[in-house]
Amino acid sequence: MSLWRRPPDSGPSFKRQLDRVYQVYTAGFILLVVMLAVLEQLGLSREWISSIFLMVTIGVYAGIGIMSRTTDATEYYVAGRRVPAIYNGMAVGSDWMSAASFMGMAGTLYLTGYNGLAFVMGWSGGYCLVALLLAPYLRKFGQFTIPDFLGERYGGHLPRLLGIAAAILCSFTYVVAQISGVGLITASLTGVAFELGIFLGLGGILVCSFLGGMRAVTWTQVAQYIVIIIAYLVPVLWLSVKQTGVPVPQAIYGFQLEKVTAKERLLTHDPTEVEVRDIYRQRAQELADKLSDPAAAMLADRQQAEERLSRLRQEGASLSQTAAAERQLAMLPRDVDAAVALWTRQKQEADTKSKPLNGMPPHAIPFTGDPQGSLAERREYEESRRNFLALVFCLMVGTAALPHILMRYYTVPDVQEARKSVAWSLLFICLLYFTAPALAVMIKFEVFHGLVGTPMDQLPQWISTWNRVDPALLSVNDVNQDGKLQLNELTIGGDILVLAMPEIAGLPFVISGLVAAGGLAAALSTADGLLLTIASALSHDLYYKMIDPNASTARRVTISKVLLLVVALMAAYVAAQKPADILFLVSAAFSFAAAAFFPALVLGIFWKRANGLAASLGMIAGLAMTFYYMATTQPWLRAVFGITSPVELWWGIQPISAGVFGVPVGFAVIILVSLVSPRPDGATRALVEGIRLPGKAGGAKDDRPL
Repeated sequence: MSLWRRPPDSGPSFKRQLDRVYQVYTAGFILLVVMLAVLEQLGLSREWISSIFLMVTIGVYAGIGIMSRTTDATEYYVAGRRVPAIYNGMAVGSDWMSAASFMGMAGTLYLTGYNGLAFVMGWSGGYCLVALLLAPYLRKFGQFTIPDFLGERYGGHLPRLLGIAAAILCSFTYVVAQISGVGLITASLTGVAFELGIFLGLGGILVCSFLGGMRAVTWTQVAQYIVIIIAYLVPVLWLSVKQTGVPVPQAIYGFQLEKVTAKERLLTHDPTEVEVRDIYRQRAQELADKLSDPAAAMLADRQQAEERLSRLRQEGASLSQTAAAERQLAMLPRDVDAAVALWTRQKQEADTKSKPLNGMPPHAIPFTGDPQGSLAERREYEESRRNFLALVFCLMVGTAALPHILMRYYTVPDVQEARKSVAWSLLFICLLYFTAPALAVMIKFEVFHGLVGTPMDQLPQWISTWNRVDPALLSVNDVNQDGKLQLNELTIGGDILVLAMPEIAGLPFVISGLVAAGGLAAALSTADGLLLTIASALSHDLYYKMIDPNASTARRVTISKVLLLVVALMAAYVAAQKPADILFLVSAAFSFAAAAFFPALVLGIFWKRANGLAASLGMIAGLAMTFYYMATTQPWLRAVFGITSPVELWWGIQPISAGVFGVPVGFAVIILVSLVSPRPDGATRALVEGIRLPGKAGGAKDDRPL
């Protein structure tokens, strides 16, 4: 294992040693899964299986992190620029397949059907932009970070400072989502509270990135990718065989989708489902009446609750009945604002559950609404299509501009390896992305055919387990009191569907532990990369490049480690507040990255006329536009800033795609300001030409354009 601590070497012998190490690691992990499967059959408890998965995987990651510790700046920031293309591709895949990809993508496809394919198309397409527009040129330029490129390309401290601020904003937003995923998985594995699970998982994040920086993160992420892909593919293949007998889920996708579509038609017209929807429709109307005069409604509710409690006491009701009435009284809103917030949320839930299929669109229908229907249906169709395209755009451009992903292409030996690395990245990522749509359909098949209609007293154990983890993510309410579960009586969040999938499908519990280990690896790997990006921006770009250029290497690395710890604790605190769902936080990070970085990076590489003033103003304008739209339309941000005015969506675009407004503004400002301000100096123009023309700059072996 001294391999990870040896001096920089990117030769064939180094790669052969890596091959041997990770082959042994892969075989060992598979052996662990098989051993736990045998022990489960012999009676090993679920608690022990969960604990072993948690301790062994985090222990391995921690071991790699400790063995890769370093104080050398090049090793700490860019892993010595010696990572072979295939292993950098695996590290990028691990860095990329965050909690949102591993846990959220199939869940989003389950809940939104065809519209969820925007994530698959956007995230996959983004790597085409990375390969064509950014990765080889940034690697040829050298440096350590994206703010580094902005500072050197545009000159002066302002572009670098704005790059630092933007990198911190999008990376911090993203890392909060990952730490939320870590808390969710740790809570499900250990049974501890979500908030405690966050801080337990935080230890696994820090031990990988704190000691060895990019070197430790790189080799840990390779190990984590192996866990991720095994954990994702094994249960999906098993589920495919269980449902169809065919071990190729992508091949049976259409076949299962036909069955799901047929069941959707039955559930839409099922009398008990219609009864449940009518009850929720009535609730929505009652809540609308309360919201029309909240003060009077509050008074009436309190009087009714007090009268009920008094009546139960007079009648000598049981202690449980009296306690329930007391809890109901105590849970009533304390003021009008709290009542309005509560009833608004409850009305939104009731409105959703008053629709067929629990508010989910039919899985195979491209967009909601009807292009041939009424005026309202045509408007809904157009808005749905616009949101789909806007989300694809934001995710593609955001992918191509995420600092923690672009930093990975600084770790390869040369430009040629950077190109190969992008290709490997896309291959490793597509293994999961091409499987997620099939997984979503198979989960929906299991829920529709195996769970809906189950007697309430015979519901599987996983429902109560996940309800204890977070009732907002999974709950059941028999609203029509028929003793059976209807689809609209089930509330299930997209963030837990993949984690709960083995139990939904009735697979052995060892598969549940395996999936949780994969989800934990996905969240940890991305969190490591993001925290390192933030710490590098502060220690290298802010402290070393702007405050103390004479700082020693050891001092810079030490400061980076301290900052990494502080940022991690701050992110854990924010994640514990549950500001929004994981997928929104991730998508917001993509919009921020797209608006702040993409125009400045692309024009900085391909247009010699772009100057520092224009780039700075473009980054500010693009980011400000994106943040303004998000703050005025996203519920949690509106509450943070105290915005009470009615939500006004521009062309119906949802806040998740706010970057669609910021990116064009950024391009326009940079181009216009560059045209009316002085040209960059000759050295800067020569620098741009050197990035794009053939040659040996930046230590490259092959700098030919793509």
